[in-house]
Amino acid sequence: MPSENDRNKADTSRYQPPAFGRLGKRVNGTVPKPKSFKGTLQRLWLYLKQEQGQLLVLVIFILIDAALMLAGPYLIGLAVDTISAAGGQIDFDRLGLLLCVLLLTYVTDGVLSFGQSWLMAGVAQRAVGGLRTTLFGKLQQLPIAFFDGHTHGELMSRLSNDLDNVSSAISQSLVQFISGVIVLSGSLLMMLVLSPLLTLASLVTVPLVLLLTKTISRKTGKLFKEQQTQLGHLNAKAEESISGIPVIKAFNHEAKVIAEFRQVNQALCTVGVKAQIWSGFLMPIMNVINNIGFTVIAIVGGILAIRDVVTVGVIASFLGYSRQFVRPLNDLANIFNTLQSGVAGAERVFEILDEQEEPVDRPGAKRLENPAGHVQFDNVSFAYRPGAPILKNVNFTAEPGSTVAFVGPTGAGKTTVINLLTRFYDVTGGRILLDGSDLREYTRDSLRRCFGIVLQDTYLFTGTVRDNIKYGKPDATDEQVKAAAVRAHADSFIRRLPGQYDALLTENGENISQGQKQLLAIARAILVGPSILILDEATSSIDSRTELQIQDALFDIRKDRTTFIIAHRLNTIREADMILVIDHGEVVEAGRHEALLASQGSYYRMFNNQFKSL
Repeated sequence: MPSENDRNKADTSRYQPPAFGRLGKRVNGTVPKPKSFKGTLQRLWLYLKQEQGQLLVLVIFILIDAALMLAGPYLIGLAVDTISAAGGQIDFDRLGLLLCVLLLTYVTDGVLSFGQSWLMAGVAQRAVGGLRTTLFGKLQQLPIAFFDGHTHGELMSRLSNDLDNVSSAISQSLVQFISGVIVLSGSLLMMLVLSPLLTLASLVTVPLVLLLTKTISRKTGKLFKEQQTQLGHLNAKAEESISGIPVIKAFNHEAKVIAEFRQVNQALCTVGVKAQIWSGFLMPIMNVINNIGFTVIAIVGGILAIRDVVTVGVIASFLGYSRQFVRPLNDLANIFNTLQSGVAGAERVFEILDEQEEPVDRPGAKRLENPAGHVQFDNVSFAYRPGAPILKNVNFTAEPGSTVAFVGPTGAGKTTVINLLTRFYDVTGGRILLDGSDLREYTRDSLRRCFGIVLQDTYLFTGTVRDNIKYGKPDATDEQVKAAAVRAHADSFIRRLPGQYDALLTENGENISQGQKQLLAIARAILVGPSILILDEATSSIDSRTELQIQDALFDIRKDRTTFIIAHRLNTIREADMILVIDHGEVVEAGRHEALLASQGSYYRMFNNQFKSL
């Protein structure tokens, strides 16, 4: 029976990540990554082929259009021969018929070209839209450690800029590539039929074209990938600066930030200029090569015509086919910039899709139902990086309904304890037991449903006040929402807002105060009614008067549930059943407030330092 979390993942989009196998998806636990042009295109195709119906119609359009394009030069040759072979008497009926057919051919070609563009635009947008949804869904499945190592702006760049480049590459390149291959093959065949000698003469420039394309593509591929990387850095810098604008202004750092942005922007500009210069070489040199080819054909064709080996009409047709033969190569030069940029963007997207997700639930993992809240840390150790332990051999037990507080200097490992308890990270040594079973024996989604968390840096989403309070319990009634707000002492300020519970909050609640945001976060936790409550400096942004009221409210909701508190203000944890003093990743003291004061150890010194002025 799939869990609710699994069902949510299945409903993300009708575009599901294909089984990539050797093309780059996870195979037997390994994660090969596409570092080649060909491999990335193969992975993109696995998304595109989900539009098989539209692609089939598109291919039919391309085939008909290619046939019409191949018919054009042949009809022109027949028309020229009608004039040149007339001996002064032009067959206007035949000529008129040929010109009408030629006109109909070009009109139909134009209609089919429009149809191809229309179909391809839809295919590209749906395929890239599915890829974007897959990428966003992947981000929801990645562990917290991944986000610790990537800036928000850089990830946003992959969701927006990189995928926009992929969309442009698909919509502008795929039709031209397929059509080009067909027209190139057909033109070569018709040229051989018309004159093998002229065909041989026209092919002398092909090695030059291939050498030019290979040389420039090797250079531009690296430059376009570097350009996308620098664009990610630019977005990250812009996002960081905009988010931190109050701090920037408070410290009068506007000039410094502008200088830093200018430096990042200059790096992007430099690599962008190099990429465009190298890619810009392609078309002018290609035109020179094409003109050389036409000159060769004109000279050889003239000699053959004088010797009656070919007719003037054949030469006219041959020039048309020669142009069509060279055009796909020109198209390749024309779309190569877009294609390189798109492949570079796709590669950056696939790098995230190949990241290791949170460990899957163990086979036979059970759902956590109605937990009592008995928590035991059994010789727990943890390190974010090998060789740099954050927690070392931590042992303690929290009885159901008890309150456990963690105190200690900044960086001692207090928040890490909470991250391990909620399985944002897994222990690297020892084990954590909940109601007698290892946390890893429960499904992750059912485990996290038993927690209510109020963080020091709370986050609110764009939406109404009501929606934010209901975030952890979407089916809550308006009465339950209001009751939770009253218990959190948030109701009074909510009723003063325009729209009250329907008041719209901007991103992260920037239009209300930090203390009000904290009250809403507390109301959100109260509404969930969790079995285990986690308070990480939950009242740090609230004034002293409101803090006393909140303490009463929190004391109320702590009665029948296990509560873990991270606190710096020691007066907020006097009533805790157990206080753990953590220093350098180890529990150096444990006990109740009075006992720890009496022992005159680390806690006693912390308490005296905090209240010595009194």
